[in-house]
Amino acid sequence: MSEQAGEAVPAAQKSSWTSFLKSLAGFTGDLSAMTAPPFILSPTSLTEFPAYWCERPELFAAIADGKTEQARAFAVLKWFISTLKGQYTSRNESMGSEKKPLNPVLGELFYGYWPANAARGGKTTLVVEQVSHHPPITAYRIENLEKGVILTGHSAQKTSFSGGSIIVKQVGHATLTVSLPSGETEEYLITLPRLRIDGLWYGSPYIELAETSYIQSSTGWLSTIEYKGKGYFSGKSHTFKATLTPPSHVHTSPHVIEGTWHTTSKELHSGVTFHDVTSPKEEITVAPVEQQGEWESRKLWHGVATGIREGDFESAATFKGKIENEQRQRRRDESANGTTWELKHFKHIEYDPVYERLGKLFKANPPTEDGYVYLGNSPRSES
Repeated sequence: MSEQAGEAVPAAQKSSWTSFLKSLAGFTGDLSAMTAPPFILSPTSLTEFPAYWCERPELFAAIADGKTEQARAFAVLKWFISTLKGQYTSRNESMGSEKKPLNPVLGELFYGYWPANAARGGKTTLVVEQVSHHPPITAYRIENLEKGVILTGHSAQKTSFSGGSIIVKQVGHATLTVSLPSGETEEYLITLPRLRIDGLWYGSPYIELAETSYIQSSTGWLSTIEYKGKGYFSGKSHTFKATLTPPSHVHTSPHVIEGTWHTTSKELHSGVTFHDVTSPKEEITVAPVEQQGEWESRKLWHGVATGIREGDFESAATFKGKIENEQRQRRRDESANGTTWELKHFKHIEYDPVYERLGKLFKANPPTEDGYVYLGNSPRSES
């Protein structure tokens, strides 16, 4: 998104946008608690975001087709890079600028799938649950059982304001497991990049990725992904450089890939195209709203989303306030009754052994993280 696209704020909303920016600049602590002007809100809840991991389900499934440890590590990196466009630039294309997703309520659910076909084998399913509200944490599970490829993870955001930009530290990680024909299982620990939201002063926010993320395989292969904005490797926005390094016992040179994560990249040595996300993505299939349970995201936020899409921000704010008030009352009732909210699909663990074991291999910081274990229960039961 160009920083010069300065007319993203509706004329009638410019004063509230200016007030919002002033409050940002003076705010201390986590910005996720702040209320954004309705016109900057997305009609989509954050619980839907894990679907971006699988917008190209054939790449997710293809991980299992790699015949060697190196080929599978390559396939994991290619799939991961191909997920970034949807996660971090798709609102720019569909809405003109980055929008703030709706903050999920505790217990919110999102279910969907990508149907089976010849290119990717079996059906790929997604289960998402909002497992914490303070701080907001989203847990998810994506699996193609026929291929034996499973992704489990959780994410949270710690947000601050610095130098005219919103800085988002993504907290959490994902674990990818691949069941091999030999009966063995390969694991990949995936850490998350930091985000910087720029373009605020122009009223046209866009996301730039920053710093470094890692994909560590249990076989020893390590992908180190560096993210840069304008003025670095190629002077373009959304630039990355990925280095796939072999384990010490494999005597081969590292593979280096450079490009822009929202379009294409090439392997530096051969010049061959590595990834290309300029073709259409595949949307997740979700049950119609009228068939969803009350906790399912699109049913829960239907009134808010309709108001935002129709530009009726007063209606959106009314529906949003009702949901938030009910959430607060639920927490008060639990406190009064000495009860706690029971998670449906995930169980919290204080230490994730996979994170700890694979994180040691590249000196992950922090050295330990908590996690969420999927309970394996049917997604649509008692929703």
